[in-house]
Amino acid sequence: MTRRDFLWQSGGGLGGIALAALLGRDRLLAADAKTHHAPKAKRVVQLFMAGGASHLDLFDFKPELVKRHGQPANFGEKVEAFQDGLGPWLKPLWEFKPYGRSGKPLSEVVAPLGEVVDHLAFVHNRVGKTGVHSQGTLLQTTGFNRPGFPGMGCWVSYGLGTLNENLPAFVVLPDHRGLASNGTKNWDAAFLPAHHQGTAIYPGTKNPIEDLFPDERAKFVTRESDRATIDALAKLNREHAAARGDERLDARIKSYELAAKMQLAAPEALDISKETKETLKLYGLDHGKGTFDKEINPVEETDYFARKCLVARRLLERGVRFVQIWSGNDNGFPRRNWDSHEDVKRDHGPLAAGMARGAAALIQDLKRTGLLDDTIVLWTTEFGRMPSSQGGKGRDHNPYCFTNWLCGGGVKGGVTVGPSDEFGYKPADRQNPTEVYDVHATVLHLLGIDHTKLTVRHNGIDRRLTDVHGHVVKELLG
Repeated sequence: MTRRDFLWQSGGGLGGIALAALLGRDRLLAADAKTHHAPKAKRVVQLFMAGGASHLDLFDFKPELVKRHGQPANFGEKVEAFQDGLGPWLKPLWEFKPYGRSGKPLSEVVAPLGEVVDHLAFVHNRVGKTGVHSQGTLLQTTGFNRPGFPGMGCWVSYGLGTLNENLPAFVVLPDHRGLASNGTKNWDAAFLPAHHQGTAIYPGTKNPIEDLFPDERAKFVTRESDRATIDALAKLNREHAAARGDERLDARIKSYELAAKMQLAAPEALDISKETKETLKLYGLDHGKGTFDKEINPVEETDYFARKCLVARRLLERGVRFVQIWSGNDNGFPRRNWDSHEDVKRDHGPLAAGMARGAAALIQDLKRTGLLDDTIVLWTTEFGRMPSSQGGKGRDHNPYCFTNWLCGGGVKGGVTVGPSDEFGYKPADRQNPTEVYDVHATVLHLLGIDHTKLTVRHNGIDRRLTDVHGHVVKELLG
Protein backbone atom coordinates (compact mmCIF):
# COMPACT_ATOMS: atom_id res chain seq x y z
CA MET A 1 0.00 0.00 0.00
CA THR A 2 1.35 3.41 -0.94
CA ARG A 3 1.52 6.31 1.48
CA ARG A 4 -1.19 8.07 -0.49
CA ASP A 5 -3.45 5.00 -0.34
CA PHE A 6 -2.87 4.69 3.38
CA LEU A 7 -3.82 8.32 4.01
CA TRP A 8 -6.78 8.07 1.69
CA GLN A 9 -8.21 5.01 3.44
CA SER A 10 -7.49 6.17 6.97
CA GLY A 11 -10.52 7.83 8.47
CA GLY A 12 -9.05 8.76 11.86
CA GLY A 13 -6.01 8.67 14.09
CA LEU A 14 -2.65 9.68 12.65
CA GLY A 15 -3.86 9.01 9.11
CA GLY A 16 -6.73 11.45 9.55
CA ILE A 17 -4.40 14.06 10.99
CA ALA A 18 -1.98 13.65 8.10
CA LEU A 19 -4.83 13.86 5.59
CA ALA A 20 -6.06 17.07 7.19
CA ALA A 21 -2.52 18.46 6.95
CA LEU A 22 -2.35 17.61 3.26
CA LEU A 23 -5.74 19.17 2.62
CA GLY A 24 -4.65 22.24 4.52
CA ARG A 25 -1.50 22.45 2.39
CA ASP A 26 -3.68 22.40 -0.71
CA ARG A 27 -5.99 25.02 0.83
CA LEU A 28 -8.98 22.70 0.78
CA LEU A 29 -10.02 23.23 4.39
CA ALA A 30 -11.45 26.61 5.32
CA ALA A 31 -10.35 26.13 8.92
CA ASP A 32 -6.75 26.01 7.75
CA ALA A 33 -6.95 29.18 5.61
CA LYS A 34 -4.05 31.45 6.49
CA THR A 35 -5.30 35.02 6.78
CA HIS A 36 -2.88 37.85 7.49
CA HIS A 37 -5.23 39.76 9.77
CA ALA A 38 -8.76 39.44 11.14
CA PRO A 39 -11.17 39.33 8.19
CA LYS A 40 -14.37 41.34 7.92
CA ALA A 41 -15.71 39.19 5.10
CA LYS A 42 -15.80 35.50 4.16
CA ARG A 43 -17.21 35.58 0.64
CA VAL A 44 -17.65 37.76 -2.46
CA VAL A 45 -20.25 38.34 -5.16
CA GLN A 46 -18.95 40.12 -8.26
CA LEU A 47 -21.56 41.62 -10.59
CA PHE A 48 -19.98 42.20 -14.01
CA MET A 49 -21.66 44.33 -16.71
CA ALA A 50 -20.09 43.14 -19.96
CA GLY A 51 -19.69 45.72 -22.71
CA GLY A 52 -19.02 48.91 -20.78
CA ALA A 53 -21.88 50.27 -18.64
CA SER A 54 -22.40 54.03 -18.73
CA HIS A 55 -21.58 55.56 -15.35
CA LEU A 56 -23.03 58.85 -16.63
CA ASP A 57 -26.48 57.40 -17.20
CA LEU A 58 -26.65 55.23 -14.07
CA PHE A 59 -24.66 56.47 -11.07
CA ASP A 60 -22.46 59.51 -11.73
CA PHE A 61 -24.73 62.55 -12.19
CA LYS A 62 -23.18 65.48 -14.09
CA PRO A 63 -25.27 68.69 -14.10
CA GLU A 64 -22.75 70.20 -16.51
CA LEU A 65 -23.83 67.72 -19.18
CA VAL A 66 -27.45 68.75 -18.70
CA LYS A 67 -26.44 72.38 -19.00
CA ARG A 68 -24.36 71.85 -22.16
CA HIS A 69 -26.49 69.18 -23.84
CA GLY A 70 -26.21 69.39 -27.63
CA GLN A 71 -23.27 71.79 -27.60
CA PRO A 72 -20.00 70.79 -29.32
CA ALA A 73 -17.92 68.67 -26.98
CA ASN A 74 -14.79 70.59 -26.03
CA PHE A 75 -12.58 68.47 -23.79
CA GLY A 76 -9.78 71.04 -23.71
CA GLU A 77 -7.31 68.37 -24.83
CA LYS A 78 -6.74 65.81 -27.56
CA VAL A 79 -9.06 62.86 -27.06
CA GLU A 80 -8.54 59.37 -28.44
CA ALA A 81 -11.92 57.75 -29.04
CA PHE A 82 -12.42 54.07 -29.75
CA GLN A 83 -14.80 54.80 -32.60
CA ASP A 84 -16.28 58.05 -33.91
CA GLY A 85 -17.60 59.02 -30.49
CA LEU A 86 -16.82 62.72 -30.19
CA GLY A 87 -20.17 64.22 -31.12
CA PRO A 88 -21.93 66.92 -29.06
CA TRP A 89 -22.26 66.65 -25.26
CA LEU A 90 -24.99 64.20 -24.31
CA LYS A 91 -26.93 64.63 -21.07
CA PRO A 92 -27.98 61.62 -18.98
CA LEU A 93 -30.62 59.58 -20.77
CA TRP A 94 -32.71 59.32 -17.58
CA GLU A 95 -33.55 61.73 -14.79
CA PHE A 96 -31.59 61.53 -11.54
CA LYS A 97 -32.90 62.07 -8.02
CA PRO A 98 -31.40 61.64 -4.53
CA TYR A 99 -32.00 58.51 -2.44
CA GLY A 100 -31.44 57.47 1.14
CA ARG A 101 -29.97 59.35 4.06
CA SER A 102 -26.84 59.86 2.01
CA GLY A 103 -28.83 61.68 -0.69
CA LYS A 104 -26.93 59.85 -3.41
CA PRO A 105 -28.30 60.77 -6.87
CA LEU A 106 -29.29 57.71 -8.91
CA SER A 107 -30.79 57.41 -12.35
CA GLU A 108 -34.46 56.47 -12.46
CA VAL A 109 -33.57 53.36 -14.48
CA VAL A 110 -31.72 51.95 -11.44
CA ALA A 111 -34.25 53.26 -8.92
CA PRO A 112 -34.56 49.88 -7.09
CA LEU A 113 -31.02 50.43 -5.80
CA GLY A 114 -32.36 53.45 -3.94
CA GLU A 115 -33.71 50.99 -1.35
CA VAL A 116 -30.18 49.93 -0.45
CA VAL A 117 -28.14 52.99 -1.46
CA ASP A 118 -27.02 53.68 2.10
CA HIS A 119 -25.24 50.33 2.08
CA LEU A 120 -23.33 51.20 -1.11
CA ALA A 121 -19.91 52.82 -1.48
CA PHE A 122 -19.34 54.39 -4.91
CA VAL A 123 -15.97 54.86 -6.57
CA HIS A 124 -16.30 57.30 -9.48
CA ASN A 125 -12.62 57.77 -10.40
CA ARG A 126 -11.90 54.26 -11.63
CA VAL A 127 -9.56 54.14 -14.63
CA GLY A 128 -8.57 51.39 -17.03
CA LYS A 129 -5.70 50.89 -19.44
CA THR A 130 -7.47 50.22 -22.70
CA GLY A 131 -10.67 50.77 -24.64
CA VAL A 132 -10.58 47.24 -26.06
CA HIS A 133 -13.26 44.96 -24.59
CA SER A 134 -11.18 41.80 -24.27
CA GLN A 135 -8.25 43.51 -22.57
CA GLY A 136 -10.45 45.72 -20.41
CA THR A 137 -12.46 42.72 -19.22
CA LEU A 138 -9.39 40.65 -18.39
CA LEU A 139 -7.94 43.58 -16.45
CA GLN A 140 -11.01 43.69 -14.20
CA THR A 141 -11.36 39.92 -13.79
CA THR A 142 -7.70 38.87 -13.49
CA GLY A 143 -5.70 42.05 -12.80
CA PHE A 144 -3.87 41.75 -16.13
CA ASN A 145 -4.97 42.87 -19.59
CA ARG A 146 -3.64 39.78 -21.34
CA PRO A 147 -4.56 36.10 -20.92
CA GLY A 148 -2.67 33.58 -18.83
CA PHE A 149 -3.48 34.84 -15.33
CA PRO A 150 -5.90 33.49 -12.71
CA GLY A 151 -9.28 35.10 -12.16
CA MET A 152 -9.95 36.98 -8.95
CA GLY A 153 -12.22 34.18 -7.73
CA CYS A 154 -9.40 31.69 -8.33
CA TRP A 155 -7.08 33.69 -6.07
CA VAL A 156 -9.74 33.85 -3.35
CA SER A 157 -10.31 30.10 -3.61
CA TYR A 158 -6.56 29.47 -3.52
CA GLY A 159 -5.98 31.79 -0.58
CA LEU A 160 -8.93 30.85 1.61
CA GLY A 161 -10.05 27.39 0.49
CA THR A 162 -13.61 26.16 0.51
CA LEU A 163 -16.40 26.48 3.05
CA ASN A 164 -18.26 23.49 1.62
CA GLU A 165 -16.86 20.18 0.39
CA ASN A 166 -19.91 19.55 -1.82
CA LEU A 167 -19.84 22.68 -3.99
CA PRO A 168 -17.06 24.57 -5.80
CA ALA A 169 -15.37 27.45 -4.01
CA PHE A 170 -15.73 29.63 -7.15
CA VAL A 171 -18.96 29.60 -9.18
CA VAL A 172 -19.65 31.62 -12.35
CA LEU A 173 -23.17 32.48 -13.55
CA PRO A 174 -22.69 33.61 -17.17
CA ASP A 175 -25.18 35.54 -19.26
CA HIS A 176 -27.73 33.11 -20.70
CA ARG A 177 -27.09 34.41 -24.23
CA GLY A 178 -23.41 33.54 -24.28
CA LEU A 179 -20.04 34.38 -22.79
CA ALA A 180 -18.52 37.85 -22.58
CA SER A 181 -15.20 38.83 -24.15
CA ASN A 182 -12.45 36.23 -23.50
CA GLY A 183 -14.99 33.55 -22.61
CA THR A 184 -13.76 31.18 -19.91
CA LYS A 185 -10.37 32.93 -19.66
CA ASN A 186 -12.06 35.37 -17.26
CA TRP A 187 -12.29 32.65 -14.62
CA ASP A 188 -9.47 30.31 -15.63
CA ALA A 189 -7.06 29.16 -12.92
CA ALA A 190 -4.02 29.63 -15.23
CA PHE A 191 -0.93 28.68 -13.19
CA LEU A 192 -2.87 28.05 -9.96
CA PRO A 193 -3.98 24.46 -9.27
CA ALA A 194 -6.75 23.68 -11.73
CA HIS A 195 -9.44 22.95 -9.12
CA HIS A 196 -9.52 26.66 -8.24
CA GLN A 197 -10.99 27.65 -11.62
CA GLY A 198 -14.58 28.89 -11.80
CA THR A 199 -17.39 26.40 -12.39
CA ALA A 200 -19.96 27.76 -14.85
CA ILE A 201 -23.63 27.24 -13.94
CA TYR A 202 -26.69 28.34 -15.93
CA PRO A 203 -29.65 28.64 -13.51
CA GLY A 204 -33.12 28.06 -14.93
CA THR A 205 -31.95 25.93 -17.86
CA LYS A 206 -32.61 22.23 -18.45
CA ASN A 207 -28.92 21.41 -17.98
CA PRO A 208 -27.52 24.10 -15.65
CA ILE A 209 -24.15 22.35 -15.13
CA GLU A 210 -22.47 20.84 -18.17
CA ASP A 211 -21.65 17.13 -17.89
CA LEU A 212 -22.66 16.84 -14.24
CA PHE A 213 -25.19 14.11 -15.02
CA PRO A 214 -25.20 11.48 -17.77
CA ASP A 215 -26.98 12.44 -20.98
CA GLU A 216 -30.56 11.23 -20.60
CA ARG A 217 -30.47 9.98 -24.20
CA ALA A 218 -27.80 7.46 -23.23
CA LYS A 219 -30.18 4.93 -21.66
CA PHE A 220 -27.35 2.48 -20.96
CA VAL A 221 -25.76 4.93 -18.49
CA THR A 222 -27.34 5.00 -15.05
CA ARG A 223 -26.58 7.17 -12.02
CA GLU A 224 -25.07 4.12 -10.35
CA SER A 225 -22.83 3.17 -13.27
CA ASP A 226 -21.79 6.80 -13.69
CA ARG A 227 -20.75 6.98 -10.04
CA ALA A 228 -18.91 3.67 -10.35
CA THR A 229 -17.03 5.04 -13.37
CA ILE A 230 -16.03 8.15 -11.46
CA ASP A 231 -14.81 6.05 -8.53
CA ALA A 232 -12.83 3.76 -10.85
CA LEU A 233 -11.19 6.68 -12.66
CA ALA A 234 -10.31 8.34 -9.38
CA LYS A 235 -8.76 5.12 -8.07
CA LEU A 236 -6.68 4.62 -11.21
CA ASN A 237 -5.58 8.25 -11.21
CA ARG A 238 -4.62 8.10 -7.52
CA GLU A 239 -2.42 5.08 -8.18
CA HIS A 240 -0.87 6.83 -11.17
CA ALA A 241 -0.39 10.09 -9.25
CA ALA A 242 1.19 8.32 -6.27
CA ALA A 243 4.10 7.31 -8.49
CA ARG A 244 4.43 10.60 -10.36
CA GLY A 245 3.13 13.46 -8.18
CA ASP A 246 1.55 15.30 -11.10
CA GLU A 247 -0.65 18.15 -9.81
CA ARG A 248 -2.77 17.97 -12.97
CA LEU A 249 -3.80 14.47 -11.96
CA ASP A 250 -4.47 15.67 -8.42
CA ALA A 251 -6.73 18.37 -9.85
CA ARG A 252 -8.54 15.80 -12.02
CA ILE A 253 -9.06 13.53 -9.03
CA LYS A 254 -10.48 16.41 -7.03
CA SER A 255 -12.76 17.36 -9.89
CA TYR A 256 -14.16 13.79 -10.08
CA GLU A 257 -14.74 13.73 -6.34
CA LEU A 258 -16.36 17.16 -6.34
CA ALA A 259 -18.56 16.20 -9.29
CA ALA A 260 -19.84 13.18 -7.39
CA LYS A 261 -20.69 15.34 -4.39
CA MET A 262 -22.25 18.04 -6.59
CA GLN A 263 -24.65 15.50 -8.08
CA LEU A 264 -26.37 15.55 -4.70
CA ALA A 265 -25.73 19.12 -3.54
CA ALA A 266 -26.09 21.21 -6.72
CA PRO A 267 -29.69 20.37 -7.69
CA GLU A 268 -30.90 21.37 -4.24
CA ALA A 269 -28.83 24.57 -4.24
CA LEU A 270 -30.18 25.60 -7.66
CA ASP A 271 -33.83 24.78 -6.90
CA ILE A 272 -35.64 28.04 -6.13
CA SER A 273 -39.10 26.46 -6.15
CA LYS A 274 -39.16 26.23 -2.38
CA GLU A 275 -38.43 29.94 -1.91
CA THR A 276 -41.33 31.89 -0.41
CA LYS A 277 -43.71 33.97 -2.51
CA GLU A 278 -42.36 37.05 -0.75
CA THR A 279 -38.80 36.21 -1.78
CA LEU A 280 -39.76 35.57 -5.40
CA LYS A 281 -41.63 38.87 -5.46
CA LEU A 282 -38.62 40.66 -4.02
CA TYR A 283 -36.51 39.44 -6.94
CA GLY A 284 -39.24 40.19 -9.51
CA LEU A 285 -39.67 36.50 -10.30
CA ASP A 286 -43.44 36.52 -9.76
CA HIS A 287 -44.23 37.82 -13.26
CA GLY A 288 -45.89 34.57 -14.35
CA LYS A 289 -44.45 34.67 -17.88
CA GLY A 290 -43.24 31.52 -19.58
CA THR A 291 -42.05 33.26 -22.73
CA PHE A 292 -40.76 36.75 -23.45
CA ASP A 293 -41.05 39.33 -26.21
CA LYS A 294 -38.63 39.13 -29.10
CA GLU A 295 -37.23 42.59 -28.38
CA ILE A 296 -35.01 43.15 -25.35
CA ASN A 297 -37.32 44.03 -22.44
CA PRO A 298 -37.15 44.73 -18.67
CA VAL A 299 -39.22 41.70 -17.60
CA GLU A 300 -36.94 39.23 -19.36
CA GLU A 301 -33.77 40.95 -18.15
CA THR A 302 -35.12 41.00 -14.60
CA ASP A 303 -36.00 37.31 -14.78
CA TYR A 304 -32.57 36.22 -15.94
CA PHE A 305 -30.40 38.53 -13.84
CA ALA A 306 -32.48 38.38 -10.65
CA ARG A 307 -32.72 34.59 -10.93
CA LYS A 308 -28.92 34.45 -10.92
CA CYS A 309 -28.84 36.79 -7.92
CA LEU A 310 -31.24 34.54 -5.99
CA VAL A 311 -29.22 31.45 -6.88
CA ALA A 312 -26.09 33.34 -5.78
CA ARG A 313 -27.62 33.89 -2.34
CA ARG A 314 -28.42 30.17 -2.11
CA LEU A 315 -24.87 29.27 -3.11
CA LEU A 316 -23.33 31.71 -0.66
CA GLU A 317 -25.35 30.42 2.27
CA ARG A 318 -24.23 26.91 1.36
CA GLY A 319 -20.55 27.83 1.53
CA VAL A 320 -19.49 29.00 -1.93
CA ARG A 321 -16.66 31.53 -1.50
CA PHE A 322 -16.90 33.55 -4.70
CA VAL A 323 -19.84 33.97 -7.09
CA GLN A 324 -19.43 35.92 -10.33
CA ILE A 325 -22.64 37.06 -12.06
CA TRP A 326 -22.48 38.27 -15.66
CA SER A 327 -24.85 40.59 -17.49
CA GLY A 328 -24.32 40.80 -21.25
CA ASN A 329 -22.63 38.59 -23.82
CA ASP A 330 -19.93 39.32 -26.36
CA ASN A 331 -20.46 41.68 -29.31
CA GLY A 332 -23.48 40.94 -31.44
CA PHE A 333 -26.61 42.49 -32.92
CA PRO A 334 -29.20 43.25 -31.80
CA ARG A 335 -27.38 44.43 -28.69
CA ARG A 336 -27.69 42.14 -25.70
CA ASN A 337 -24.84 43.72 -23.79
CA TRP A 338 -23.81 47.09 -22.35
CA ASP A 339 -21.82 48.19 -25.41
CA SER A 340 -24.23 50.97 -26.37
CA HIS A 341 -22.59 52.67 -29.34
CA GLU A 342 -25.86 53.13 -31.18
CA ASP A 343 -28.59 53.77 -28.59
CA VAL A 344 -27.93 53.92 -24.86
CA LYS A 345 -31.59 54.16 -23.87
CA ARG A 346 -32.62 51.18 -25.99
CA ASP A 347 -29.83 48.92 -24.74
CA HIS A 348 -29.10 50.09 -21.22
CA GLY A 349 -32.76 50.50 -20.27
CA PRO A 350 -33.83 46.84 -19.98
CA LEU A 351 -30.39 45.65 -18.83
CA ALA A 352 -30.16 48.30 -16.10
CA ALA A 353 -33.71 47.68 -14.90
CA GLY A 354 -33.02 43.95 -14.55
CA MET A 355 -29.64 44.50 -12.94
CA ALA A 356 -30.96 47.02 -10.42
CA ARG A 357 -33.92 44.85 -9.39
CA GLY A 358 -31.75 41.77 -8.98
CA ALA A 359 -28.86 43.51 -7.22
CA ALA A 360 -31.13 45.40 -4.82
CA ALA A 361 -33.00 42.20 -3.98
CA LEU A 362 -29.74 40.32 -3.42
CA ILE A 363 -28.48 42.98 -1.00
CA GLN A 364 -31.79 43.07 0.88
CA ASP A 365 -31.89 39.27 0.99
CA LEU A 366 -28.30 39.03 2.24
CA LYS A 367 -29.16 41.55 4.95
CA ARG A 368 -32.31 39.62 5.89
CA THR A 369 -30.37 36.38 6.24
CA GLY A 370 -27.47 38.00 8.10
CA LEU A 371 -25.00 37.26 5.30
CA LEU A 372 -24.40 40.87 4.24
CA ASP A 373 -22.20 41.49 7.28
CA ASP A 374 -19.54 39.13 5.93
CA THR A 375 -20.27 39.13 2.18
CA ILE A 376 -18.78 41.69 -0.20
CA VAL A 377 -20.85 42.70 -3.24
CA LEU A 378 -18.72 44.29 -5.99
CA TRP A 379 -20.29 45.89 -9.08
CA THR A 380 -18.03 46.58 -12.06
CA THR A 381 -17.64 46.74 -15.82
CA GLU A 382 -14.62 46.92 -18.14
CA PHE A 383 -14.87 50.69 -18.73
CA GLY A 384 -17.44 53.47 -18.91
CA ARG A 385 -18.94 55.55 -21.73
CA MET A 386 -17.98 58.98 -23.05
CA PRO A 387 -19.81 62.19 -22.06
CA SER A 388 -19.95 63.08 -25.75
CA SER A 389 -22.46 61.46 -28.08
CA GLN A 390 -21.98 58.92 -30.84
CA GLY A 391 -24.46 58.92 -33.69
CA GLY A 392 -26.85 61.08 -31.69
CA LYS A 393 -28.07 58.47 -29.16
CA GLY A 394 -25.03 56.32 -28.36
CA ARG A 395 -21.80 56.70 -26.40
CA ASP A 396 -18.27 55.53 -27.20
CA HIS A 397 -15.92 53.65 -24.84
CA ASN A 398 -14.37 55.60 -21.96
CA PRO A 399 -11.47 53.77 -20.27
CA TYR A 400 -10.36 57.07 -18.72
CA CYS A 401 -13.07 57.08 -16.05
CA PHE A 402 -15.90 54.86 -14.85
CA THR A 403 -17.70 53.64 -11.72
CA ASN A 404 -17.50 50.71 -9.32
CA TRP A 405 -19.60 50.25 -6.22
CA LEU A 406 -19.22 47.91 -3.26
CA CYS A 407 -21.22 47.00 -0.18
CA GLY A 408 -21.33 44.59 2.77
CA GLY A 409 -18.45 42.67 4.33
CA GLY A 410 -16.82 45.60 6.12
CA VAL A 411 -17.44 48.18 3.38
CA LYS A 412 -18.48 51.61 4.64
CA GLY A 413 -21.93 52.32 3.23
CA GLY A 414 -23.40 55.61 2.06
CA VAL A 415 -20.14 57.12 0.84
CA THR A 416 -18.69 58.27 -2.46
CA VAL A 417 -14.94 57.99 -2.95
CA GLY A 418 -12.92 59.62 -5.72
CA PRO A 419 -15.07 61.99 -7.79
CA SER A 420 -14.81 62.29 -11.55
CA ASP A 421 -14.41 65.66 -13.29
CA GLU A 422 -17.34 67.91 -14.24
CA PHE A 423 -18.05 65.89 -17.40
CA GLY A 424 -17.35 62.39 -16.06
CA TYR A 425 -14.56 62.11 -18.61
CA LYS A 426 -11.56 61.62 -16.28
CA PRO A 427 -10.93 61.59 -12.51
CA ALA A 428 -11.19 65.00 -10.86
CA ASP A 429 -7.73 64.37 -9.42
CA ARG A 430 -5.93 62.94 -12.43
CA GLN A 431 -2.79 62.19 -10.46
CA ASN A 432 -4.58 59.93 -8.00
CA PRO A 433 -7.12 57.73 -9.77
CA THR A 434 -8.42 54.43 -8.42
CA GLU A 435 -7.20 51.43 -10.40
CA VAL A 436 -8.33 47.83 -10.49
CA TYR A 437 -5.35 46.88 -8.30
CA ASP A 438 -6.69 49.14 -5.55
CA VAL A 439 -10.16 47.59 -5.70
CA HIS A 440 -8.70 44.07 -5.67
CA ALA A 441 -6.35 44.97 -2.81
CA THR A 442 -9.29 46.34 -0.81
CA VAL A 443 -11.44 43.26 -1.36
CA LEU A 444 -8.58 40.95 -0.35
CA HIS A 445 -7.92 43.12 2.71
CA LEU A 446 -11.54 42.74 3.82
CA LEU A 447 -11.12 38.98 3.40
CA GLY A 448 -8.15 39.08 5.75
CA ILE A 449 -5.48 38.86 3.05
CA ASP A 450 -2.53 41.16 2.46
CA HIS A 451 -2.53 41.43 -1.33
CA THR A 452 1.28 41.69 -1.42
CA LYS A 453 1.68 38.34 0.35
CA LEU A 454 -0.74 36.18 -1.63
CA THR A 455 1.80 35.10 -4.25
CA VAL A 456 2.69 32.11 -6.42
CA ARG A 457 6.07 31.58 -8.04
CA HIS A 458 5.55 31.20 -11.79
CA ASN A 459 8.22 31.36 -14.48
CA GLY A 460 10.68 32.85 -12.01
CA ILE A 461 8.31 35.64 -10.87
CA ASP A 462 6.26 35.92 -7.68
CA ARG A 463 2.87 36.53 -9.27
CA ARG A 464 -0.07 38.03 -7.44
CA LEU A 465 -3.56 39.32 -8.27
CA THR A 466 -2.42 42.95 -8.00
CA ASP A 467 0.79 42.51 -10.05
CA VAL A 468 3.24 45.03 -8.49
CA HIS A 469 0.63 47.72 -7.81
CA GLY A 470 -2.30 48.51 -5.59
CA HIS A 471 -3.18 49.93 -2.22
CA VAL A 472 -6.13 49.46 0.11
CA VAL A 473 -8.69 52.25 -0.33
CA LYS A 474 -9.12 53.07 3.35
CA GLU A 475 -12.06 55.39 2.70
CA LEU A 476 -14.07 52.29 1.72
CA LEU A 477 -13.49 50.53 5.03
CA GLY A 478 -16.25 50.61 7.62
